Amino acid sequence: MVKKRNRDPEILAEAPPAKTDGDDSGSDEDIDMVNVEFEWFNFKPDIDFHGTKSLLRQLLDVDHQLFDLSALADLILSQPTVGSTVKVDGEDTDAYAFLTILNLHEHREKEIIKSLVAYILDKSKSSPELSALGPVLSDSSSQVGLILAERLINVPSEISPPMYTMLIDEIEAAVEDEEPYKFTHYLIISKTYREIASSLDQEDAPRTKKSKAGKGSKETFYFHPEDEVLQRHAFLSGSYEYTKDEGEGMADSKRAFQDLGIKAQGTMLLIEAAKFEGAVKAICEYLSPPQ
Repeated sequence: MVKKRNRDPEILAEAPPAKTDGDDSGSDEDIDMVNVEFEWFNFKPDIDFHGTKSLLRQLLDVDHQLFDLSALADLILSQPTVGSTVKVDGEDTDAYAFLTILNLHEHREKEIIKSLVAYILDKSKSSPELSALGPVLSDSSSQVGLILAERLINVPSEISPPMYTMLIDEIEAAVEDEEPYKFTHYLIISKTYREIASSLDQEDAPRTKKSKAGKGSKETFYFHPEDEVLQRHAFLSGSYEYTKDEGEGMADSKRAFQDLGIKAQGTMLLIEAAKFEGAVKAICEYLSPPQ
């Protein structure tokens, strides 16, 4: 269990270190492993602006161009005691990962939130699975917390259970302090992908091209394993196409050493507040490293 952190941004309680183990003597493969010890911190406005903005750009993929990421990063950093960063080389370095939550109702007059809500509503209309999201956001009694979380590639998913556990603790403390974090729903914006036929195959011989042209899958794959767990507890969930074009060849650049290309897409999950703690517990059970 992760200890609750002191909400003073300068004083942090313990957070359990996560490591990638270099002792892999039982493996059949000769893989060099590096021991890395991760540390959890509150947001530090004078340090974390550029790192947070970079991770937001990665999270929103090609559609990051639609938003003022500087304003979004500033808003995240304005609430330093709610949410976490994960770092390796101390507090005064760029984050390898972050997780935060924003009250869409409380910040509804801010231009960046207006643009995010407009985007969310537009995407909800493009997917039958997301169609019920609009009425929730429009309901004056709803208090929706927008969760944004991202990490650099190769950062292990085991860092997410402490981040989500600490978020619950911090929300509880904020509510006790009568801050606006008492939510009815939690909305997660994330990324998934589908496998698609590769354009590189167009240069293959006709027989090979024909055999590969039909390849591809409607199955959705998750960049973040914890999102798949959250989806099982969601009131609604669905994926959508990005507004901006990835550009020719982008799917092939994400082939990940396989025949098929990868088509990234946005994903939204809406979880009722009563089920959020159970969803986080399930993440901990699924992703926490063995003791």
